[in-house]
Amino acid sequence: MSGPPTPAGPRVLAIASGGGHWVQLLRLRPAWEGCRVTYVSVRPGYADDVPGERFRTINDATRWDKLGLVQMAIRLAWIMLRVRPHAVVSTGAAPGYFAIRLGRLLGARTIWIDSIANVEEMSMTGQLVRRHATLWLTQWPHLASADGPAHEGSVL
Repeated sequence: MSGPPTPAGPRVLAIASGGGHWVQLLRLRPAWEGCRVTYVSVRPGYADDVPGERFRTINDATRWDKLGLVQMAIRLAWIMLRVRPHAVVSTGAAPGYFAIRLGRLLGARTIWIDSIANVEEMSMTGQLVRRHATLWLTQWPHLASADGPAHEGSVL
């Protein structure tokens, strides 16, 4: 675990699983300029996408791999206890779910941004995380409603 010297500013934990979730998270990077950001994802090679930034890797798992999910939650809890983020931002999926839940336990503000791939309805993970997220967002205006999710634009 190493990283650059940390400037003063809010601590943000930015987390996503692989593929499109990670790409969408990277599109948000300008939003946390001036913050101390720790990126978390499932592939060590993603560290190359955030040079000079703190990056941590956790195992990947899905709902079909219960033991893998437990391992993920434990590793993520360790990271979050060390980072103590003020805010948690996720574009999905399983790693984001655990980060939102743990972030709330630690008193962080939490933002869930459902993947743009979910055109017809919110993802299953997005629906599960709904009541735990401080801000629950969809990238599609037709999925927004008064009771949530909210739509504030898209990352693409």
